[in-house]
Amino acid sequence: MEYKFAQRMAGMQASAVREILKVTQRPEVISFAGGLPAPELFPVAEIGKVCEEVCEAEGHKVLQYATTEGRPTLRAKIADRMNRKYRSHLKAENILITTGSQQNLDMAGKIFFDQGDVVLMESPTYLAAINAFKAYQPVFKEVPTDEKGMIPEELDKILAETPRAKLIYVIPDFQNPTGICWTLERRQKFMEIINKYEIPVLEDNPYGELRYEGETLPSLQSMDTKDLVMAMGTFSKTFCPGLRIGWLAAPVTLMKEFVKVKQSADLHTSAFDQAIIDRYMDEYSLDEHVAEINKLYKHRRDLLLKTMEETFTDGTTWTHPEGGLFLWLTFPEGVSARKVFDKCIEKNVAGVLGEFFYPNIKNDRHMRINYSNMPDDRIVEGVRRMAEALKEIKEGK
Repeated sequence: MEYKFAQRMAGMQASAVREILKVTQRPEVISFAGGLPAPELFPVAEIGKVCEEVCEAEGHKVLQYATTEGRPTLRAKIADRMNRKYRSHLKAENILITTGSQQNLDMAGKIFFDQGDVVLMESPTYLAAINAFKAYQPVFKEVPTDEKGMIPEELDKILAETPRAKLIYVIPDFQNPTGICWTLERRQKFMEIINKYEIPVLEDNPYGELRYEGETLPSLQSMDTKDLVMAMGTFSKTFCPGLRIGWLAAPVTLMKEFVKVKQSADLHTSAFDQAIIDRYMDEYSLDEHVAEINKLYKHRRDLLLKTMEETFTDGTTWTHPEGGLFLWLTFPEGVSARKVFDKCIEKNVAGVLGEFFYPNIKNDRHMRINYSNMPDDRIVEGVRRMAEALKEIKEGK
């Protein structure tokens, strides 16, 4: 049978990370590839207790259909938490509960893009956002980005030359894949340009609470004076990803559009899962739980950095993330990241090729490295194997 698919499917590709993770399921493979949280920190016992309480107290309610917008008390908690953490000014009515934050990307694409419209992104950027937007056939424009964030002058120039620009997608806090965090000055200049052109912004912030040094900076949304910024969040990195609970924080006028689109997709996000997180936050301190996560991840980041400094002595460089789950390797001029990657797979160690994080311009010198999901001995051994692979590539082996 030859199926006749929609034209949009021609641009759709399987997630590079998901495909790599199939390889890394083998126990002998040391994986720096996925952005997986540390499972030993999932509050399994507490969740078990909360599940029983939810079933006993409101089982007949939370196992029924629910409103699209989400559980009111959880929406209020999220708004309060964002206001406290990122200096925003949100109410429960500004929060839409979603099935993971990934759903926001798909909904934003459906709402904003006609074929040929332009979406602006950092260079590099989150590969799953590229894949989500591709279904709606926009034109991708990469805005040059450095260690301080998106370069304002470059953004201004691109917007001045791009009449069909519909949306800007950014990750200001511990960006995936580089781990960089925008400076306060960059955030302020970015918002000046946004106000000038009055273009909507989708601010993705799954990692903001995973900060190991420095001070939390205000969100772009907290600086918004024209209802232009929509902010995405998730419990996947601060609680556990299996529950698939994320959210969108947006002006009420925009919220109505997202609610309509979500109703056509899944009616509502699991009411039971929402109740679990809501009750957990009533009975336990999410702040204390996040502090435990940050303690472990800081240790693993520090160990990874120390090991790379001792092992990579050939001109390879990397970012020094103040938080989040990733850092960005840059190999010496003339060294192909693809060849290093293939050699690493032979040695049962894996990262993610940097080329996947560029929608247009492919760069063959980078690799994304995750440090949250492995014990100390595998971090050290994984770096050793990567350095060995790089050495062999440089020697032409």
